[in-house]
Amino acid sequence: MASHIVFVDEALSAYVAAHSTSPDKIQRKLITATADLGDVSSMQIGVAQGAFMSLLVTVLQPKLAVEVGTFTGYSALAVARALPPGGRLLCCDLSDEWTVIARKHWQLAGVDDLIDLHIGPAIDTLRSLPFHPQIDFAFVDADKEGNIDYYEEILSRLSAHGVILVDNALWGGDVAKPECTDTETDAVRSFNTHVISDPRVIVAILPVGDGLSMITHVPQ
Repeated sequence: MASHIVFVDEALSAYVAAHSTSPDKIQRKLITATADLGDVSSMQIGVAQGAFMSLLVTVLQPKLAVEVGTFTGYSALAVARALPPGGRLLCCDLSDEWTVIARKHWQLAGVDDLIDLHIGPAIDTLRSLPFHPQIDFAFVDADKEGNIDYYEEILSRLSAHGVILVDNALWGGDVAKPECTDTETDAVRSFNTHVISDPRVIVAILPVGDGLSMITHVPQ
């Protein structure tokens, strides 16, 4: 159960995982089911990141949470378990194949009734959302070229103290390498520049997992 912290060595990464809240039996089953998919399993967030997200949701107590990019459901499970009474999580994904695994484990964990899963382009789902109730927490971990559009739609619906997390902000360190000019790296750079240039928000990039942008409104 790797912690998937890209920017520290294996021993320190293992230490972080060992000293963050451990995954329970159902989470371990989900990690194993995802690993069985092969190389694509690398899209699953790490143990330490899941623990951080659960902690943050516990503090924020969101009534409405949104996830863009659900994959096999580990991050959604981390969020749903920490929701307050009456809280709900809206998940957006394109894959029936991967989210079947997610649904199975949400049911095992007893949180499937807290999650609304929409299969289809996430941008369409986000644009169809009303502006009330507002979003209190969002996690974006999907196609990098779509990040700016996802961010803008979520930010326009974000509550005053809401938080947006965007995964892969450091993209394996390639964002800081001028020689890396592939489409996905450029998309991550463009998003990071877009957010740091946005006077409406404050942002911090955390070296968690593959880099996690944490964004909220500028205090009024």
